[in-house]
Amino acid sequence: MLAVQPATDIAVVMRVLADPTRRTVFEQIAEAGELTVGALTERNDVSQPAISQHVRALKEAGLLGERREGRLIHYCCEPRGLAPLVDWLGHYGAFWRERFANLRTVLKEMDDDEPRPKARPRRQ
Repeated sequence: MLAVQPATDIAVVMRVLADPTRRTVFEQIAEAGELTVGALTERNDVSQPAISQHVRALKEAGLLGERREGRLIHYCCEPRGLAPLVDWLGHYGAFWRERFANLRTVLKEMDDDEPRPKARPRRQ
């Protein structure tokens, strides 16, 4: 059986990523590799303080890391931050794959048990 992360870890990641603006910020950082709050503000129709709050929430959830360069802070994605969610989805992914495989087997057996209608001769 797979080891699933504690529910609190999963809940934190899900709660943080439930916000559409936060997901957009996370995706933009993931695609770019690194972005500053200023760059994120330019890319989004959101104020700089709001972007800073979203970045802080992502960072506190362990989803972002940072690299300082003078006065600028470059944010990057932390793959380990997604681990609780990935583990949880992996656990249930295996569960659903097994269920769908069983369903396919049952449907095939049902299909094999049903008599096939005889083909009608074609009209010419």
